[in-house]
Amino acid sequence: MKHRKFIIGTLISFTILISASITYYITKTTKVNNNILAPVNIVKLPEVNKPTEIIPSDNKDVLTEVLISSVGDCTLGTDDKFTSNTLVDVVKKNKNDYSYFFKNVKTIFSQDDLTTANLETTLTLSTVKAAKGAPPFYNFKGDPEYAKILTAGSVEAVNLSNNHIRDYLDKGISDTITALKNNNVNYFGEGNKFITTLKGIKYGFLGYTGFSNDKSFLNNIKKDILSLKGENCIVIINFHWGVEGSYTPNEVQKNIAHFAIDNGADLIIGHHPHVIEGIEQYKGKFICYSLGNFCFGGNQNPPDKDTFIFQINYKFKNNVLTSTGIKIIPCSISSVSNINNYCPTPLQGAKKIELISKVTKISPNLNLKLNNDDFSYIDVNN
Repeated sequence: MKHRKFIIGTLISFTILISASITYYITKTTKVNNNILAPVNIVKLPEVNKPTEIIPSDNKDVLTEVLISSVGDCTLGTDDKFTSNTLVDVVKKNKNDYSYFFKNVKTIFSQDDLTTANLETTLTLSTVKAAKGAPPFYNFKGDPEYAKILTAGSVEAVNLSNNHIRDYLDKGISDTITALKNNNVNYFGEGNKFITTLKGIKYGFLGYTGFSNDKSFLNNIKKDILSLKGENCIVIINFHWGVEGSYTPNEVQKNIAHFAIDNGADLIIGHHPHVIEGIEQYKGKFICYSLGNFCFGGNQNPPDKDTFIFQINYKFKNNVLTSTGIKIIPCSISSVSNINNYCPTPLQGAKKIELISKVTKISPNLNLKLNNDDFSYIDVNN
């Protein structure tokens, strides 16, 4: 009986051992996935060629335009020999509302990227004048608060190099610079350089009085241009030069302008004659020989009130200059014809057309059509 039980027990144990082995084998070679048995070592199917992934391109050309406006002589002050209708009188009449003076052109200036002017005065309270030659001569000054005229009119930078910036000696120019700094107005000239970045492009501004083209003066200009070019700047130079009352640049002006461009200058802006002179195109660059007066406290009623805003538009492709365009906006230095009220105003109708014709006539080497409505461009690669 025991022997029979032993045999039966042995068979049962053997059966259990076989079942366990089979279960282990199945577990080892299969996996359950959503109640479906599948072999562990899956045979890979041939790869299907996927469509190439399209990545948005960041290599699109970046087109940039920079618009700069320039105006001529701004004498924000007076000579104490003037007794009536002075710029100071107009300040008082308008209860120190400094926005009065550029109110008719501010929209133009506020829509550009930078506006420059020639500041032909001192902003000082000093009473010690520079001695000058035979009369008539003038010593111009305005209250340092008059720097607010510039900021109120959206004029961002001024040239200091002219024959009136030292009318009150070193004290006068020092006070002027302090007044400009206090009102966040940039300045250049008299040994100062102004460098700014507009829409990613660097511009450098220089200013000089240019009544003589002696060798040392020209060498100084060349050195300053090369310095700014070394900083990758487009170089714009203001020259105070020429003969008062002349509508034609003299040989000194031409020689200086051509020398500056030959040595890397990109634009020349001139003033001093108190009337407008022509615009020249030279080696693909522009020379404005005289922009005339603008907001001019140096004369209560000049017979020629013509002036213009010169605008240049620089076009870039991937920060490389491709073309430059210019236009002029004809203006009068006064909003009335019978007197100077120190409020420059754009001309309209026949007067606007007449001034454009006047500038065209005295610009024989421009080779572009001037107008008030759009820019005339030249390709810098031609």
